[in-house]
Amino acid sequence: MDAVAVSICSGMARGRATWGESLRMGGVFALFQAAMPAIGYALGAGFRGAIEAYDHWIAFALLAGVGAHMIKESLDADAPCSPEPFATRRLILLGLATSVDALAVGLTLALIDVPFAFSIAVIGLVTFMLCVPAVHAGARLGSRFAKGAEAAGGIVLIAIGCRILWQHLA
Repeated sequence: MDAVAVSICSGMARGRATWGESLRMGGVFALFQAAMPAIGYALGAGFRGAIEAYDHWIAFALLAGVGAHMIKESLDADAPCSPEPFATRRLILLGLATSVDALAVGLTLALIDVPFAFSIAVIGLVTFMLCVPAVHAGARLGSRFAKGAEAAGGIVLIAIGCRILWQHLA
């Protein structure tokens, strides 16, 4: 759901999105959401405490940083709305930020009796199928709200980061 929220915010910040852009975003998010549990699974239960001790801080820092940058850009009256929310660098950063906590999911998959490959495939497919239309839904909303949408997107990213941090610390 974090990836879906970011997809909506990216569409809102841009105000429009092509099918190619939404497919790229959905693909990057699906890849990261599937790869992180696979990495967690490969690391195994032996490293569980070390990964879980820091994953929430990494996700929080990445999401808060990107969110703060979006808010800063929205406050600059001369700057265009989010120069390129679908740029490769930004997509990779957002994909990483929204999926770091999925390492723990992979560690859990290593400890329970579930079909690993099927689980990873479902995670990736569902992420893709939800993120692609979310970009277009956000774009429809964003074209009506212009700069405010970018600030709202930044606030949502920071809120997601805070939620991840809260869940792990509470």
